[in-house]
Amino acid sequence: MLNDVYNKRIIELAGNIPRLGRLPSPDATATAHSKLCGSTVKVDVKMDGPIVTDFAHDVKACALGQASSSIMASHVIGSTASELRELRETVRKMLKENGKPPEGKWADIALLEPVRDYKARHASTMLTFDAVVDAIGQIEAKETDTATGNNAAEPKASQPASA
Repeated sequence: MLNDVYNKRIIELAGNIPRLGRLPSPDATATAHSKLCGSTVKVDVKMDGPIVTDFAHDVKACALGQASSSIMASHVIGSTASELRELRETVRKMLKENGKPPEGKWADIALLEPVRDYKARHASTMLTFDAVVDAIGQIEAKETDTATGNNAAEPKASQPASA
């Protein structure tokens, strides 16, 4: 039932999103957009090696996109690139393959479990995860280019949301 999706805790998360805004000099910026609902999440990420050291985001999304962005912003600092890639895959499996929600510091994502029954809501729920992983990929590509002496063109700063 749709009331399970838009429960009190989801609405609370959506109304209290930490780290809103933009970073003055991010290592990368990435945007994820859902064509289905028009939601957009833009993230700014700074990293030291594989660890996220700063984060900000601009969230123009429905309550589900806002809630997932709120959870991300609450726990992303100190997370590693591999942890965040694994998190995105775990959330994708939770929504699309009836997988288990993440545990530990990401346990609040279980609140989004009822979304699995509403395929049209998957993309907006995944926006923050897709954008963060895109930004990490950009940072890693720049580091690789610097290490190898390549001067590749800047990676594309936006990515469509996963379907």
